[in-house]
Formats: sequence, C-alpha cells, structure tokens
Amino acid sequence: MLGKVFKAYDVRATYPKPLNEKIAWQIGYATAELLLGEASEAGFDDPMMRHLVVGRDMRKSSPALAESLRQGMRDFGAHVIDLGRVDTSMVYFAIHLLGCAGGVQVTASHNPANYNGFKISRRGAKPVGSGTGLEEIRRLAALVERTKLQPRGGREEARDLWDAYRVHIQRFLDPDLVAGKRSLKVVVDASNGMAGTMVPKLFADVKGLDLVRLNFDNESGEFAHEPNPLVEANLAETRAAVKARKAAVGFCFDGDADRCMVIDELGEPVPCDLVLAWLVSRFLAKEPGAAVVYDLRSSRAVREAIEEAGGRPVEERVGHVFMKARMAAESAVVGGELSGHFYFRDTFNTDNGARIFAEVVTALAESKRPLSALVAPFRRYAHSGEINFQNEDTAAALAALRKSYPKAKSATLDGLSLDGGEWWCNVRPSNTEPLLRLNLEARSAEILEKQLKELSPRLGKRVAH
Repeated sequence: MLGKVFKAYDVRATYPKPLNEKIAWQIGYATAELLLGEASEAGFDDPMMRHLVVGRDMRKSSPALAESLRQGMRDFGAHVIDLGRVDTSMVYFAIHLLGCAGGVQVTASHNPANYNGFKISRRGAKPVGSGTGLEEIRRLAALVERTKLQPRGGREEARDLWDAYRVHIQRFLDPDLVAGKRSLKVVVDASNGMAGTMVPKLFADVKGLDLVRLNFDNESGEFAHEPNPLVEANLAETRAAVKARKAAVGFCFDGDADRCMVIDELGEPVPCDLVLAWLVSRFLAKEPGAAVVYDLRSSRAVREAIEEAGGRPVEERVGHVFMKARMAAESAVVGGELSGHFYFRDTFNTDNGARIFAEVVTALAESKRPLSALVAPFRRYAHSGEINFQNEDTAAALAALRKSYPKAKSATLDGLSLDGGEWWCNVRPSNTEPLLRLNLEARSAEILEKQLKELSPRLGKRVAH
C-alpha cells in the first residue's frame, strides 16, 4: 500500500484505503528517522532539533491520521509539538519560530474530502519531495515493523501559535487598514477548508477590513464545492458575492489555505501570473535589482513586468519543491506559480495564503484605482490556459514536436518550451498520468487560435476538464 500513497511532492491518497492509520504510523516513524538523522549529521546540538511540529486540516480522517503519525514520531524518539487544526503555511511558520527539525501538515489540499495525506518539511521549512528525501521516507517506512521495536518514548505537547502568527502576518498589512483609517470590503470563500479558521484568527481584528464570509464553517469535514480554486465553476459563489456586495476584491482559497484565486471588483478572476506581475513593483521598489521567481507557464508579461520594475526575472519549473529551492538559491524577494502558490522571502521562501491576502488588500487599500484597472496593463497577450491531452508516449510526442518546429527557440527546463516569435508555449508531461499539459500564449487571439489548431493534433486527444 505504501507505493500507492507516495506522490511526486507529498503523500496523498483516499482514506481509509490505501491511506490509513497503520501507514500513517509508519510514515511518522520514518519521517522522524530521516529528519532527526539529518539534524544530527549536520551537527546541531540544539534540543529543539529533536522536535517536530504536526498540524492538520479539517477533514474527518485528519484527527486519527495525525494521532497515528505523531505516535510513530514519538516511538522513534522525536518530541512532537501538536499545532492542532491549522493552515499548511502555519506549519512552515512554526518550524521557523520554534527552530524545529521539521514538521508535517496532515492534508490533501484541494482534493475531495475522502482524500488525505502529508506535506513534509525539514528544518528551515524546506520541502521533502521527490528527489529531496521522499523516496528515503518511503524506504524507511517499508522497513519498520511496529510489533518488533521498542518505543523510545518521545514526548508530546500542544501549542497554540496563532497569536505569534497573527503578529507576523499583520506586519505586512497597511497600518491604516489595521487602525480603521482606511476601509476595504473583501469577499472570502474559505471553501469550508482551513481558511475558515485562518482568516478569522489572523484578520478579524483588522478594523478596516469588512469581511464577507462564504463557506467558513469547517466543522463537518465536507466541502460545499470542490476546494480547488483553479476550476472556474468553484469560483461562482465568490464572483457573485463580489458583484452583489460591491466588494473591492474577492479570494477563493483551497482546502489547506496555502493558495487562492483573486477576483476583481467586476467579479472576474485575475490569473495568478498577472497578480504577480502587478505586485512585483511593490517588492522591487524596496529592493531594486532583486530576483523574482516565476514558473515557466506564466505569461510573458510577468518577465516583462519584472524587468520594467528593475528586477531580475528567474524562470523555474513547476512545483513547490523547485520554486522554494530556487527562491533560496537566488535570494529572491517574491515568486509565484500559475496554480495560486505565492512565495515570499519574508515567509522563509515558502508559499503562504495569508501573506498574499495581506499583500493584495494592502496594495488595494493604498491605491485609489480598482483592481481591474491595476491589472489591465499586464493583460498583453492571448493565453490558452492549461489544456490537457491524453498521450501514452509523452517522451516521443515531445521529441516529435521539437522536430516539427526547427526554427523555434526551444528549452527543456520542464517538458518542452517553444518560442515561435508570434507565439510561445510550454508542453510538459504529467507526473502521475499519461497526459501532456499545454500552456500557449500569442500576440493576438487570432494567432493563438491558429496555433492551437496546429499544435493540438500533435499532442494527443484533448481531455475535457
């Protein structure tokens, strides 16, 4: 069963089969073995390097899985700090605040309620994923037999870190918003997930925020709609509420509240890459010449916006493991993915849903212009959005595609990127399915449509979302 729950970036599967309490214990034990072993090898003698933090989301299966995970950690000898029910970004914050060897969030992010899983981080809140330790945790988990070992009796304590987290995040809010000297009406759809806990804990006392709350109740462990803000149908409530309540902006969060979609005052979704393009000048004004990391599916407008603001654009492959590593390597001030993950140096190079919320509402509060007007300058090109194609031999298809466009500039950072002058695209294989994912952009809608018709037959059978 272990082989069925380990994915490219984390552990995730349906509960109780194949993911269950037995496997959670094995993974807890193996995670403690890896992370405490790394701290020991690095020569850390700080007692906190024997500690691991564990948080969980609101799913029905999360309490039991979290308990088994923590028991596995304690049986290895780790001292566990139970954060309780928190958003994923709170786990990253706790690792830094407490100086722990690492931590785990029990969550399945945007997946349906019958899924669950584990997002694992080492010291410094650096991710553990494919190629960075996840395979070793799987190996160690397969070797351990609970009935044949003597538990080492690690301790456990519960900690409430919301006050410290609120102080940290409110540092990035407009002080006049906090004091009520400015006001902003904001719609928030928590998707019945962890934003329903996080937003009130961090922002309810901000006097200038008039929060319109949608789907904040997360006691049932069920979702009113799929907690995936990338699916347009899931934004319907947010869009309608923004228009009906004449709000300045709306946010729709995913299940573990580490990412979101932003809705402008007209009820229109703002693509996440264009949110980044709009905001980069704020960061670069404070630190001219700094790096900004963006995923290679992003609009060309992102790179142009970074250069126009005096920054250094850094393109990276898709995935939080790669984005966080590149953020650290480049000492980047901010970064973003098309998926709604935004990364900040001031949140330890991690993705943080509360931080992007604070940045957007502050930028709006400080501007006299509506969000649609602020983003309009970056809507420079026609974009296809991500389109999936079923293909049983993705490697052969990419090789053939490259040969079909010998005059186009090509790159292979993640899949295949082509630049045909008037159009450019990225085609990358899925990590888990026989799919090719296309993101195509062009100088006009006409060029986009023409190129899409030309490319599609080369990629396989188009898959309806």
